[in-house]
Amino acid sequence: MTGATGTIGGALARRLAAAGVPFRALVRREGVLVPGAEVHLGDLDDPATLPEAFAGVDQLFLNTSGPYPDEEPVIAQQLAAIDAAVAAGVEHVVKVSAVGAHVGGPMPFGTHGKIESHLAESGLAWTVLRPNTVMQNLVRGITVFTPEGDLFEPFGGRVAHVDARDVADAAFAVLTGAAPRGGAHDLTGPDALTAAELAAALSAGLGREVGLVQPALDELGPILIGRGMPESYVKHFVRTAQLVTDGALAEVTTAIADLTGHPPRSLDAFIAEHRDLIRNPESSFWG
Repeated sequence: MTGATGTIGGALARRLAAAGVPFRALVRREGVLVPGAEVHLGDLDDPATLPEAFAGVDQLFLNTSGPYPDEEPVIAQQLAAIDAAVAAGVEHVVKVSAVGAHVGGPMPFGTHGKIESHLAESGLAWTVLRPNTVMQNLVRGITVFTPEGDLFEPFGGRVAHVDARDVADAAFAVLTGAAPRGGAHDLTGPDALTAAELAAALSAGLGREVGLVQPALDELGPILIGRGMPESYVKHFVRTAQLVTDGALAEVTTAIADLTGHPPRSLDAFIAEHRDLIRNPESSFWG
């Protein structure tokens, strides 16, 4: 598996270890520990390191960091992993993608669309998991709070936030045979919320009033550039914001329950469980 120390991959690694399922974790640095895993040094940016790492593997869990500020490294990394899987005789790939992935779209939709297309043409058996926005963004500094504690939300449409642990559970079910292989699955939480509804849920869960700062789309670019976001990425972000405003992340599906046998975790439950971390996120776009 790639991404074993990430948000989704870490949750999957813990599940595999707890169940006693043997797995190999690809890591880039010496000394990285992944409990329960056979840790193997390798780097998706250096395809020459991959044949040894992939030898003897029957399935690949493919997940890497998101495309910021450029999608090309992510595309190159994941295509290298797919090609190494083909060369090593891997039977099946479980790829983490994104709801709305399509060739030609802005990051991250277009990024994952290109990779999905390559995977589909690889000859490998594959299952694609397309999560909606993960709830863990609330504690990772990706969902943005202003210095006053208000929610900065540029997306005008509804978003069906999903817990990354549910995404990991879906991957676990497919990898272990508890759920059938194949197809692309849009993974969502049980509800699709507007930005105002998200702010209200945060207010209730945190025990304080969380205001909402929601700039118009034509105001968004200058704000992001002013906060130091690269202009080349801002163009993608604004296009993505338009798609989300138009409903790209609004659909609620039953895929989590279908694959795992349990309902998806709710946003209210996540906020209650992570109240202190949401109050003090790991980082902030606002500095």
